[in-house]
Amino acid sequence: MPLHKTINPSSQTTVKIWKISESYTDLISGLELKPESLERVLGMKSDIHQKGFLSVRHLLEAFGYSDNDLFYDENGKPHLKDGKQISITHSFSFSAVIVSDALVGIDIEKQRDKISVIAHKFIDYEFEYLEKNKPDYIKKLTSIWCIKESLYKLFATPGLSFKKYFLVIPFEIKDEETIAWIDYQEKKHRFKIHFLEFEGFTCAYAIA
Repeated sequence: MPLHKTINPSSQTTVKIWKISESYTDLISGLELKPESLERVLGMKSDIHQKGFLSVRHLLEAFGYSDNDLFYDENGKPHLKDGKQISITHSFSFSAVIVSDALVGIDIEKQRDKISVIAHKFIDYEFEYLEKNKPDYIKKLTSIWCIKESLYKLFATPGLSFKKYFLVIPFEIKDEETIAWIDYQEKKHRFKIHFLEFEGFTCAYAIA
């Protein structure tokens, strides 16, 4: 069972990260999937997406849940039937789930140079402290994307612009935490964000 890492930020919150090394056949074997989940995974054209979807169901089992305990609202936000808060993410060979009593959001992204091409679409203030000639530039861009994506999932307000409403204060990769803000409808929401790196990936999670 390739459970890569378990993190316990508090007694009320747990993060589990899965390294996807199995085949599609191995991942789907033995899983109890709802008919709509089975239809969804069978309809996916990408092997990566199929395995990401199935690995998340294995992570649910690691938490003591099943596919039947998970449902999505009209905005695509996942929920658990017992009322616990949940957020889900997967990227290439990793997936992660965070479960908490508090509102949460999580994101994993592969560190790739091409993120610099779209940086202007999700970064504004952060350009003031980012330095393109530094070796950690791509890592910092990826961290900022993950932080904003995790906050977007937590805040659950569709259509919010990462560039306009989200702000990440200066940070160092080694610190593995920073402060971020959502400035929306004349109210500023402050969050302490945690992030980590492993095998060329970045993961960030937000807890309200």
